[in-house]
Parts: sequence; structure tokens; C-alpha cells
Amino acid sequence: MLGILGGDERCPIARSLDVLGEKWTLMIVRDALAGSTRFSQFRESLGVPREVLTARLASLVEGGVFARTSYKPDGGRVRDEYVLTDAGRDLSLVLLALGGWADRHRPSELTSDLRFVDRETGGAVEAAALRQGTDERVPLERLTAVTERAAVA
Repeated sequence: MLGILGGDERCPIARSLDVLGEKWTLMIVRDALAGSTRFSQFRESLGVPREVLTARLASLVEGGVFARTSYKPDGGRVRDEYVLTDAGRDLSLVLLALGGWADRHRPSELTSDLRFVDRETGGAVEAAALRQGTDERVPLERLTAVTERAAVA
């Protein structure tokens, strides 16, 4: 795939956005995390144009976020459904962090029905603190990104 951001294969963010950076993609993943698996469910929930949804689902399958499986409803024709892979389920942390960022920096007077909860207890979940290899908590204000180019300059 590598193409939407100049193909910088060294950059993990560019590689991620190559799969996830198109409009509607993260909303499709959000719906999948909430249990949607069928084209009609995504279409009904999001209102995304049919052609766009088809393209995004194909891209998510190609990127390893979804696995495409077939099912046949009683009396119906064979259809595809889209099941999150382990890589897709790993995106729950990304969406949890994005939602937390929006709550802090882009608040809305409207109440969202989206919540991330512990499946066993039903308790609300927030993004975990940053930790170093020693389990020492790293305050967000100490976090920085470095590149080899920056280190050389």
C-alpha cells in the first residue's frame, strides 16, 4: 500500500496512516469495535456512500485490520462480513486516546453514546498512563518524538 504519505516506510505513523488515514476509516473501525460486521450495519450507522464504504472495507482487509468472511442468511444469497483481526482490535487503544483527546480539547455540549468499558465489569476505561520499560510512569509533558535526522542536526 505505502503511498498516501510519500511512501516513507521508516515512519511508523506514515505506515499507520497508509491504512487508517482515509476519511471514514476510523469510524468504520469504531463501529466494528462496537459489534458491527456487515456492510449494511456500517452503512446504516454511518451514512457513508456505498462506493466509499466498499473501498474503505477493501482497504481495511488489505491492511490486515479486518478479515472478510462469508455468511448466508436464511433464504438469502451469500454475503460478506468484516471481522476485526488482532491488529484491528489493537486499534481500540488508538480510538480510546482520540476520544479522550476530543473530550479534553474539543468538548461538545452534546452527549456521546460512545463509551469504552471493561467487558467483564462494565466499568469505564480510560487510556493508560505512559510507562517506560521499568514501569516508571512518564508524565505526558515529558513525552517527545525524536528522529535520527533531529538527533544529527
